[in-house]
Amino acid sequence: MTDVSERAVQSAIDGEMRLLDPGVRACQARVLELLDPDFIEIGTSGRRWDVESILTVTSGGSMSSESPVKVSEMTGTVLAPGVVHLTYFTDHQGRRAWRSSLWRLTATGWRMYFHQATLTG
Repeated sequence: MTDVSERAVQSAIDGEMRLLDPGVRACQARVLELLDPDFIEIGTSGRRWDVESILTVTSGGSMSSESPVKVSEMTGTVLAPGVVHLTYFTDHQGRRAWRSSLWRLTATGWRMYFHQATLTG
């Protein structure tokens, strides 16, 4: 992997980890810095989320008291200049899921464009 690719992947990983931080998720402005305006998520329930629906859930402030999400097997690949695909595994209070995110470089920095989570046993 080239230095440029390594920096792109690391930037996406850094953003992903911030979005998993309950303190960040509790702050609407910080979440908006990390989500692309066209963001879409397919959650573990199969529900489709957009920026507005994510902010409704996270802006209540109760998420700051959540326990941390355990993350493992995080890997990233540059799909094209300015586009990074991440995959990883999470365990949050026994709820285990494989996750996949697409990050794209914008004029304001790296932002999550798409996310999907699939529960696993």
